[in-house]
Amino acid sequence: MFMSELQTIRLFPTLETFVQNRRGEADQISEDRKDELKQLAGYVRDELQKSDPVQLTFICTHNSRRSHLAQIWAKVAADLFGLMRVQTFSGGTEKTAMNRRIVSALTRTGLQVDVKTADETNPTYAVRYAERSEPLVCFSKIYSDAPNPTAKFAAVMTCSSADEACPFVPGCDLRLPIRYEDPKVSDGTPREAEVYDQRCQQVAREMLYAMSLV
Repeated sequence: MFMSELQTIRLFPTLETFVQNRRGEADQISEDRKDELKQLAGYVRDELQKSDPVQLTFICTHNSRRSHLAQIWAKVAADLFGLMRVQTFSGGTEKTAMNRRIVSALTRTGLQVDVKTADETNPTYAVRYAERSEPLVCFSKIYSDAPNPTAKFAAVMTCSSADEACPFVPGCDLRLPIRYEDPKVSDGTPREAEVYDQRCQQVAREMLYAMSLV
């Protein structure tokens, strides 16, 4: 295995290669961005000293793309570094659906994504990264809806519109903007898959970097 002795899980083989590549790309993260990620790492580190789980909720407008990417990669990264008490969630200021293009991009990394419900308007997906991992249950929801925490959590704002629409997130201990460009701009273009893959890689790279600092 390529990770340190802290690693406690064995990734699916294709996913292991994907993650190893992202771990080698820290030099692609700007210094300003690293400062934001260090704040996230500091929150996780401080909360791990307490007995409660560490709760991170990633928020974007529609809870359809960026917030799901951040939720999933933050959990994968946390578990890889043995930070098993880190729990990740996602939500929006509106409820829509987890976008099918995000599902495709995640699948291309080697994650296993299965549909749990037949609700075509807002499907529920089970996302797994290892044979023995508990699946992450992903669907679109308002950031305050169950199963998301309503107290003692960090609210990570992953898009500018949600960041501006929610200057105050009730119940959070920390409100931290870590914005990502929306891959939606590529929908229906020849570069669609490329752009979604790039955003997936960026979020994975940055969540791995943040958790490596804890």
